Amino acid sequence: MEAQQKEELKKRLEKFSVSHPNVKCIKILVAGQIGAGKSSFINSVNSTFQGRITSAAVVDSSGVCSHSFTQQLKAHQVRSVKGDLPFYLTDIMGLEPEALAGSQPEDVIKTIYGHVKDEYKFKPEDPINDKSQDYISDPSLSDKAFCMVYVVAADTVQYMNEQLNEKLKIIRHRIRDSRIPQVIIMTKVDEVCPLVKEDIRKIYISKKIKEKMQLCSDNIGVPMCSIFPVKNYCDEINTDDNVDVLILKAFDQIVNLANDRLRESASK
Repeated sequence: MEAQQKEELKKRLEKFSVSHPNVKCIKILVAGQIGAGKSSFINSVNSTFQGRITSAAVVDSSGVCSHSFTQQLKAHQVRSVKGDLPFYLTDIMGLEPEALAGSQPEDVIKTIYGHVKDEYKFKPEDPINDKSQDYISDPSLSDKAFCMVYVVAADTVQYMNEQLNEKLKIIRHRIRDSRIPQVIIMTKVDEVCPLVKEDIRKIYISKKIKEKMQLCSDNIGVPMCSIFPVKNYCDEINTDDNVDVLILKAFDQIVNLANDRLRESASK
């Protein structure tokens, strides 16, 4: 059953048509607290389409890094065995609680609105502005992101720092008026629920996971219907149909939300 569902989702996404003739690929920004698994999520999406474990987005596997491992803005095109798909998942420097650490709210906001060039190296003490060398003053629709995905780890959601929440609130409020869709990807679900660790298919009947989703919704302000619990590929050597289905369901929602927003934006 899962294998059939996976293939149906993959086929639908492989045939996906962007809603604007001048935009070949929709950009989706993937942000998150350090260690939550945003780079791993990008790799996991590609792994589901390619049927093998991929690692285009570099991940820190030491488990001891106290600051963001990702330092530069990097757009990763989603690829399947059939070729390139019309989506870019853009990896950004992780958010950190400290005022002058990690990506700053202004960096995230300007990236969403297309003002930041790919491979720009972030400077936490000096957020990008219109005088920066890598600033795009007149971004095209292709430069802009039409959905913000925020990655949260299920095992740390109850410890979310108030300063980090404040950074998130700034970002959410600034992009809210432009009606940019905001989605939560909740990772590490297998680490908080023994039931799910034993059988990932039980993720939507787990009371523990539902509690974590509700806590995430309360803390960040994103509705439950926009929170998707998944398991990233971390130390596996092969893909798994059950894991793939969760990732593909979430990704399908994300790209459709982004495409709808692109269509609205272009019609104005």
